[in-house]
Amino acid sequence: MPKLRKLSARKVHPRLVPVSEQMKAWSAALAREVGGWPQVTTRPFFGCAALYRKDRMFALLPRTRGMETPDTLAFRLDSPTSRIRARLQKDPRIGSAQIQEARWFSFAPSSGADLHDALGWLAMAYEVTGKVKKSS
Repeated sequence: MPKLRKLSARKVHPRLVPVSEQMKAWSAALAREVGGWPQVTTRPFFGCAALYRKDRMFALLPRTRGMETPDTLAFRLDSPTSRIRARLQKDPRIGSAQIQEARWFSFAPSSGADLHDALGWLAMAYEVTGKVKKSS
């Protein structure tokens, strides 16, 4: 009888899709704004601009590749409060399969008017990142 080979579990990586020209412009505008905040640096990250506060990443803005859809940015909220979770669930532009367990959330603007709200979510992620204690 032949030996059966044990299959290893593979991590599922997000599909990176080309970014629309509109999203490139929106991302550039958001990067200019957020890049002026204290302790923020920007680094390339798989077709995106990764935004860091000191050494902690808090957002991804698509440059050439995006996650999920051509018009999606992502931000990180560690341990959001129940009030913040409720806001996340009510916003139809927010994506996450499991909002209760998620740390990363996507935001899909559909017009320039949505950039104000995108900036609000990025500001919240920036603030939360500044409060998180780094484990040693």
